[in-house]
Amino acid sequence: MFEQLEMGPADPILGLTATFNEDTNPDKINLGVGVYKDSEGETPIFNSVHKAEERLLQEADTKNYLPIGGGPEYAAAVQQLLYGSNHEVLTSKRAATFHTPGGTGGLRVAGDSIHKLYPSAKIWLSDPTWANHGNIFKHAGMEVETYPYFDAESNGLAFDAMIEVLSEIPSGDVVLLHGCCHNPTGIDPSPDQWERIADVAGDRGWVPLVDFAYQGLGDGLEPDGRGLMALSRAGAELFVSSSFSKNFGLYNERVGALTAVASNAEVAEIVRSQILICIRANYSNPPAHGASIVTTVLGDPELRSEWDGEVKAMRDRINEMRTSLVDSLEQRGVKRDFSFIARQRGMFSFSSLNKEQVDTLREEYSIYIVGSGRINVAGITNQNMDRLCAAIAEVLGV
Repeated sequence: MFEQLEMGPADPILGLTATFNEDTNPDKINLGVGVYKDSEGETPIFNSVHKAEERLLQEADTKNYLPIGGGPEYAAAVQQLLYGSNHEVLTSKRAATFHTPGGTGGLRVAGDSIHKLYPSAKIWLSDPTWANHGNIFKHAGMEVETYPYFDAESNGLAFDAMIEVLSEIPSGDVVLLHGCCHNPTGIDPSPDQWERIADVAGDRGWVPLVDFAYQGLGDGLEPDGRGLMALSRAGAELFVSSSFSKNFGLYNERVGALTAVASNAEVAEIVRSQILICIRANYSNPPAHGASIVTTVLGDPELRSEWDGEVKAMRDRINEMRTSLVDSLEQRGVKRDFSFIARQRGMFSFSSLNKEQVDTLREEYSIYIVGSGRINVAGITNQNMDRLCAAIAEVLGV
């Protein structure tokens, strides 16, 4: 059986990190993988997380299984972070939340459930989108289509072209939308544009699937939910896949959630029963530790306040690096207009560097960027900024 297999291709992002790890250059820079780095180039553990873990260690009295969909306290914490305390989605009890292994797990559970219950439903992804999105839904058995998103000429959102295609998607299909901090472009719709997208969803009858992996890293925990609020109109159906990898730094704990919002509470319970069947047949039930951290932090006013501050510090550092990168390139004499980088939000930027330039940066300068030109801005520090900008300037012929 195995001797008939051929070598599979490396993952375009994690495979790049493997190559980076093998590079012996002491000045190498990894701007590929989507992991936050602090000003020292490290991926820190939050103080609020440390304190929660200490408390959990003292109070732990079992390693028993969680329920198939996770614990109710975690589900409540996820829903309140998404919607606040008094949103109609929560007061009407039309949301069902499931604890999943990371946001990726949430997307896969959504894909499996949709394909099982609605085999003919297609999923529409933005062009471009996160490199793993297509893999997830293809392996779930879904047919994948795309809609326009990025305007290379303006380095902005191709909104008119986007709306034109969204307005043709048939009822019953699913459209994946990035809740904030679009990966890989860093370009998000404005509040008015989100309202227009929600109008089209309601008119056409397609179902939004919001990938909400970066809440808090754009403009703030609440402002980053503007798109979700626009889509969550009374009676509207949608899915939300959320993650605590970035805004809690819990990368290796794999803590995420899938929330299905139905038209009413009765339908929500039917949806819950069907999704639980898919989870049971997949990984049976979720891991406990990371979810316990999140539940503890969000449920304690003092820890929650400290966590809010830590998320703000991450956001401020990322935005500072955006501005500093634009200024440093200009000071290096680079004539190309990179000002759009400062207007983008989140960890990533579509840098406008082409594949040849990206390859040169990797081969000659040990600077690792995804082939599309996506840069992880959170991987830039004051220590590596000068070397990065000097290399980009040389590649651009300055």
